Order: sequence, then C-alpha cells, then structure tokens
Amino acid sequence: MKIAVIGYGGMGGYHVQNIREYAATNPAYPIEVAGIYDTDPQRAEAAREKGLRAYASAEDVFADAEVGAVLIATPNDVHAQYAYAAAQAGKHIICEKPIAMSVREAEKMYAAAQKAGVVLEVHQNRRWDDDFLTVGQLIKAGTIGQVYKIESRVVGANGIPGAWRKERAHGGGMMLDWGVHLIDQMLQLVPSETKSVYCEYSYIYGEEVDDGCELHVLFENGMRYDVVVATDCFRRLPRWQVYGTEGTATIEDWDLAGGVTRAKCKRDTQIVGVRAGNGFTKTMAQRSDASIEELPLPVVHAQPFAFYHNFAEVVAGKVSPAVRKEEVLRVFRLMEAAERSAQANEVIKIKI
Repeated sequence: MKIAVIGYGGMGGYHVQNIREYAATNPAYPIEVAGIYDTDPQRAEAAREKGLRAYASAEDVFADAEVGAVLIATPNDVHAQYAYAAAQAGKHIICEKPIAMSVREAEKMYAAAQKAGVVLEVHQNRRWDDDFLTVGQLIKAGTIGQVYKIESRVVGANGIPGAWRKERAHGGGMMLDWGVHLIDQMLQLVPSETKSVYCEYSYIYGEEVDDGCELHVLFENGMRYDVVVATDCFRRLPRWQVYGTEGTATIEDWDLAGGVTRAKCKRDTQIVGVRAGNGFTKTMAQRSDASIEELPLPVVHAQPFAFYHNFAEVVAGKVSPAVRKEEVLRVFRLMEAAERSAQANEVIKIKI
C-alpha cells in the first residue's frame, strides 16, 4: 500500500521517516511512501532533496491510482476538507489529532469514510508511549492497591510552538495540541463515565488561544484525574503521579525515571515527628523505612511502529482499528465540556 503524506512539516516528516522504517521491518504488511504534498514550495523542495515525490497539488494525490491511502498532517482546520476529498477518491485515511475542529465535524468525517467504504483512523500515538503503558500496568497489577487519583502532566518553558498553533482559526492552542493526547490516555485508563469536569485555560503569553490548561475530572467510580499542560514552567515536574490505597508511584519524565513506594503495613507504629517550618508535625512526616518498601517501576515497552502495523492490518481486513471512532468522539466531547467549563469558570456535571 502506498501512502501519500499531505503536509510536510514537523509531523509530516516524522511520519515519512517512521513509515520508511516500518516498511523495512514489516514485510508481511508492506507500506510505502508514495510522496508528499505541501502548499509551501520550500517544503516541497526539501522533500525532493530527500528523494521523495512532491505532488503539485492535492488533486494530483487523489487522482494517483497507485496511492491507496493518505496521511493528513496539516493544520487542524483543513483536516476535514482533505478527509472528504480522500474518501471521495476511495483512499484510506490516517488523520493527525485532533481529528477536526468540533465533534460535529468529526462525525461528518467518519460518515464520509463509512459511505466511501474506506478506513479512517486517527493518529493517537501517545497510546504507545512507554510511560503511559507503564501506568496502565501499575494499575492492572494492583501494585499500590486501589488507584484513586492520577496526575498527568506535560510541561515546557518555550510557549506555544510554531505559527498556526497560536491562531484560533487554524485550531491552535495547547488543549488541541497536547490536551487531546492526555485526555485520550485518561479515558483509556479509567473504565468509567465522567461525573464532573472543571477546567482552567492559561493565557500567560497573551495569544488568542490557550498556552496551557488544567483539567480536573471526577469519574462515577470515584477516580479523580488531573491533567496539566503548561508551556511556562521552567522546572521539570513529574510526568505522572499515581496514588493508591497502599502506595504511591512517580514517573519523572519520558526516560521512565522514578519508582514505587509501597506500604508494608496499614499503619506505621514507628513514625517520628519532624520539624516543619516554624512548627512540628507527625501527620505530614514520611513513613519510617521499616514500614515501606521501594520498588522499581513495572516498565512496559511498546511494540515499535504499532500504530502503522494496526492501520495496515485494518486495511487488510485482519483486525479492528486500535483507535476507534467512539473513543475519538468521546475525547472531543470531553474537550468541548472542558472549554465550556473554562469559559463559565464553573464545574460542569456531565456523563461522557
């Protein structure tokens, strides 16, 4: 199957490289890059210099009978128009996240793909992050007892990247850039409907779109889940903090540094008070060494190029999509609820 990549920016180049590496290691379901299309002549020339075909127009991509699929890696506001055209041309579709600018637009894209009989799968690649898979294993194994709260955050100190991501008309803002990933991970980890949503957007840099957000979700099963996206934080904060009834786990960063602290007993009978600022406390003192044990993280590594392999198998009729329509729409519904909460500055009670 030959795939044409529409949009040869950072993500488009990333996909080209990944697909080439995948093709070299998975002969059973071969995928080949047919070429790229970008509205920027300089990017088209950069592609040619790397031995890629640069289509003169999107219409040329859709008219190429050898192209079996397209990968849309453009600004968010034009995802839909390329998806409609691809479906009409009978091409299977990989679309970068977020799939669209609204739930309604996303539903129309799926309807167009279904009518045309083509596969549409959204590139929610963060489902295959080792840190996310490790948190899932931690919960499944019950290493720290019943998990009741999760903190998931990504932080940087460089503001909103690029140009179009600063513009509302193009679907900019960090909720649509990173929030969509962390919410997708959240809904994969928590097997429950939401009960309430509260969100605050950050506008520290004065752009017309959010440069960060804090989202707090309470689920019907009692799980509390906090999502933080920040582009104005000059120190590292833990990527994950997971709280359980029998311990706490921390994943510091993408390198999977961190660990698990688990209680050996329900109560620490040897607790010693500590001086705390201008006072004294036993309540907030750490447990004694005899009452806890330190464990390594149960690290899980993803299958390389898992998303591309799944897409190839879906097109071949072997399996179902790993990123399903219902999941994608659910993420978008939660993002829209978060936006309503931020605008009204209130908790929204909603089942999603």
